[in-house]
Amino acid sequence: MAKFKKKPTPIPDLYIIEPTVFGDERGFFMETYSKKEFHEIGVDIDFVQDNHSRSKKGILRGLHFQKEFPQAKLVRVIKGEVYDVAVDLRKDSTTFGKWFGVVLSEENKKQFFIPEGFAHGFLALTEIVEFTYKCSDYYHPEDEGGIIWNDSDIAIEWPLEKYGIKEPLLSEKDRKWPMLKELQLGRFED
Repeated sequence: MAKFKKKPTPIPDLYIIEPTVFGDERGFFMETYSKKEFHEIGVDIDFVQDNHSRSKKGILRGLHFQKEFPQAKLVRVIKGEVYDVAVDLRKDSTTFGKWFGVVLSEENKKQFFIPEGFAHGFLALTEIVEFTYKCSDYYHPEDEGGIIWNDSDIAIEWPLEKYGIKEPLLSEKDRKWPMLKELQLGRFED
């Protein structure tokens, strides 16, 4: 039996990964990553860095990417629930500028695989969220780019009202990102 199921999304190369969870009255056990198992389902990435963030309800982080050192990411939630979004920035892609979002939670245990060439962000939907992710390249602060979360051309349907969030809480940096049409994407323009 395969330990992971790879579910396609409407955007090529962007996947939801469902791990096999073994549970009983004592709790549960699951593998969250296995290089061999991921290779067998067609996700063959070398991850070099793991990150962990904590957020309060209503915090929106993103939409972030690295220009010259793009990162593939494998993201998941270990406490709480988020609405996680990826935006295709690959200029040669038929889905350039399109987005896909998925609810990730400690309950559903889904993971989201985001390949290189995407902007990424999430909205915390519960009082406390703990979010972890693997990256295929190291973080280069001087290389960071972003897109404003409410870019009208992308038109992400953030579930603010559904979760009783009047206005997302943003970092100063995330309030100032440009719109997609104003970006110079570096390596993604090739």
